Amino acid sequence: MGEVRRKALRPEVVSATLPALKAPRLLDQLRERIRFLHYSRSTEDAYVFWVRAFIRHHGLRHPRDLDGAAVESFLTWLASERQVAPATHRQALSALLFLYGKVLGVQLPWMAEIGRPRPQRRLPVVMSRDEVVNVLSSLDVEWRLFGQLLYGTGMRITEGLRLRVKDVDFSHGAIIVREGKGSKDRVVMLPESLVPGLREQMLKSHAAWLQDQQDGRGGVEMPDALDRKYPRAGSTWAWFWVFPQDHHSTDPRSGVVRRHHMYDQTFQRAFKRAAKAAGVTKPVSPHTLRHSFATHLLQSGYDIRTVQELLGHSDVATTMIYTHVLKLGGGAVKSPIDSMRFD
Repeated sequence: MGEVRRKALRPEVVSATLPALKAPRLLDQLRERIRFLHYSRSTEDAYVFWVRAFIRHHGLRHPRDLDGAAVESFLTWLASERQVAPATHRQALSALLFLYGKVLGVQLPWMAEIGRPRPQRRLPVVMSRDEVVNVLSSLDVEWRLFGQLLYGTGMRITEGLRLRVKDVDFSHGAIIVREGKGSKDRVVMLPESLVPGLREQMLKSHAAWLQDQQDGRGGVEMPDALDRKYPRAGSTWAWFWVFPQDHHSTDPRSGVVRRHHMYDQTFQRAFKRAAKAAGVTKPVSPHTLRHSFATHLLQSGYDIRTVQELLGHSDVATTMIYTHVLKLGGGAVKSPIDSMRFD
C-alpha cells in the first residue's frame, strides 16, 4: 500500500521556468518563491499563515508526505468546524496549490480535481451621505483627511497609504494610483475641497523628509527592483510618502530601518471608533467608504463605465453590484401596502 502511495505522489511536472530555491526551510522557501513572483506582502502573510495551519493540522508532517485527501480534509475542517467564509476557503486552497505547484514543484491529478467553494454574491454595506459626513467628522483629526481622501476618490486603504508625492498632480486635479489590485495603474480625481488639506499634509511630510535627510536615514521602500536601478531615487522627495509614519520601523523583508507609510491597522481602529461615535450601527469598515463612493456616484447620474474606470474594476459585472444597492433606496419597487390607508 505504501509503495502505491509513493508512486501516486511522484511529480508529473516540475517547473523548469522557476529558479532553484535557496532557503533550507519550507516556509522560507514559500516566502522566497512568493517574492520572486512579485506577490504582495499581504498575500505572502496569508499564504504563510495557511501553509503553517495546514502543517499543524496534520501533526507537523511535511506537505510532501501528504496527498489530496489530506488537503481535502483540511479544507473540510475549515468549512465545517471553523465555518470560514467561502472567500477564506478559496484563499486557503490557493495557498496550498501554490505550495505544491510553485514551491514543491509538483503537479498532481488531485490538484485539478479538488473541490472549490462556490462564490457568494453579497450586497456591499453602503453608508448614506449623512452617515459618511458623521463618521468622517468623528474621525481623529490626524486621520480625518485620509478618510476624506478614501471616500472622495474611491481608493482602497492600501492604495491611499502607499500614495507618493509624485503621484498627486495638483495642476491637473488628478491622483495616479500605482500598482492597484492586479498591479494596475489608474487615474482618479483629486477632490477640489481636499486640495488645501493635502497641501498642508505635504508640508508635514516634507518636514519629516527633511529630518530624515539631516539624520542620514533618508530612503523609503521602492517597488520591485527600482532601488537597484535607481539607488538614490528612494531618498528623493518625489518618492516620499504623502502619509508617512511618525517614526522609523524595520522592514520585515529586508531588515532595513526606514520610514514606512502609516499603518492600516491604526486607521482601521480609528475608523471603528469614529463609526461608533457617529452612531452608525451598520458593520462598516474603511472599505465601506469605497462602496459608498461608487454608489453615490451612480446616484448622481454618472454612468457605470465611468465608475468602473475610477474603481479599477477589470469587469463591469463587478461594478454592477452597486446598481443592486441602489434598488434598496428610492428606486426600489414600492410595496402595495404603501398605497393603502387603514383606520
